[in-house]
Amino acid sequence: MAKPYSEDFRQKVMHAIEVDGLPKSAVSRLFHISRNTINLWCQRKAETGDVKAKVSTGGQSQRKIQDLAKFAEFVNQHPDKTQRELAQLWDGGVSQPTISRAIAKIRYRRKKTYGHLQRDEAQRAAFLGELGDPRGCL
Repeated sequence: MAKPYSEDFRQKVMHAIEVDGLPKSAVSRLFHISRNTINLWCQRKAETGDVKAKVSTGGQSQRKIQDLAKFAEFVNQHPDKTQRELAQLWDGGVSQPTISRAIAKIRYRRKKTYGHLQRDEAQRAAFLGELGDPRGCL
């Protein structure tokens, strides 16, 4: 969200309207702000008596998966499950994106296994010998 205008600036704008008697359109051009902003400030001053910016009530939302250690154990118990399947198995009815965020939070990565490093070269050579000419397979 954008940073609010300072209270000092807001008071200068309201002073130009109320004390100096300038029209809102002239004030908007003078201070390079929109008429809508001025109207909102006038409305706020009528309702609350000042033009202070509203206090932000935002913040991080509560995570649906609180116990990450328990979740890491759960993921390790079900290594072959997809995220969608993990979401269905997890208590509390969470979605697949929630599972995805929790997996990223515990830094769990599913690495590819490099089977070519584990293969038996003698067995592979014997199999290729049985195939004969691979061009004949086409």
